[in-house]
Amino acid sequence: MKHTGEKVVRIEAEALSALANRLAGSMAASFEEAVTLLHNCKGRIVVTGMGKSGIIARKIAATLSSTGTPALFMHPVEAVHGDLGMVVRGDVVIALSASGETEEILRLLTTIKRLQVPLIAFTCDEFENHGEAPRNISTLSAAADTSLDCSVAKEACSLGLAPTASTTTMLALGDALAVALAEKRGFKEEDFADLHPGGKLGRRFARVESLMHTGDALPQVTPQTKMPDAIYEMSRKKLGVTAVVDGGKLVGIISDGDLRRLLQQRGKDVLDLTADECMTRTPKTIAPEEFATAALAVMEEKKITSLAVVNSAGILQGIVHLHDLWGTEMV
Repeated sequence: MKHTGEKVVRIEAEALSALANRLAGSMAASFEEAVTLLHNCKGRIVVTGMGKSGIIARKIAATLSSTGTPALFMHPVEAVHGDLGMVVRGDVVIALSASGETEEILRLLTTIKRLQVPLIAFTCDEFENHGEAPRNISTLSAAADTSLDCSVAKEACSLGLAPTASTTTMLALGDALAVALAEKRGFKEEDFADLHPGGKLGRRFARVESLMHTGDALPQVTPQTKMPDAIYEMSRKKLGVTAVVDGGKLVGIISDGDLRRLLQQRGKDVLDLTADECMTRTPKTIAPEEFATAALAVMEEKKITSLAVVNSAGILQGIVHLHDLWGTEMV
């Protein structure tokens, strides 16, 4: 028993190695054809499968969606009771069936063909060695526009019955398609961030505009504001800084550090000055669409705790503070 776990993992690893070899060789053209079909899809990718294959199909649909390709899972039984309406012209269907003879999947073929929807099949049809023709071509493989071979030498189940190595190859093949498609589409980090606004990934890829202080929480004064009022604004908004704004445009910043230096240099005479006379005229700024990680990098480099957020016209949009980044798990 103590070696069973190792044996299972090794069997599945061997199945994946064999799959990789097919992708590099006999199945390369079919895989590229499948990627092209998905890339040219004007609608959505509909992924379907029954039983354990259905669970893998759900994951493939989720991975496609999270990497920029609209996709959904369709349960084959529910499909023949009305859900087939979710498949329309312009879609592409990916159907998973180890045997290629799953009755619930085959019942969908008539509608798929009538709608002229391209079909990609994941099956475990048995193939002869040395790239010869399939020994047993399943009904699903024969009906598909392109068929991808997920066959395995054996299942990891000691009885050879439970889908184990075969579903692992299906899962890996789905990941391979999703990643290849994302690269073909030019899917970027910022695109990934837009699709993952929640959880740890969302916090990691948060944009400055989602974290900055705006409206009544934004400390700001005019260049003519007397320093007592500027100090009051800084204290009231509790960011240790105030923006100096003229006609909506950022013209300077006054920070706690600036105030301390001025008091050391001029004492209480500072209170007779205006914001224009005390501000830093070329403060560090950042655009609202930048990632919070970029704001943190500027703060660390310049050893500051706040950044004014301005648009391309120099209009003040908000202020982001180091404290605002703590919740993103970057600090």
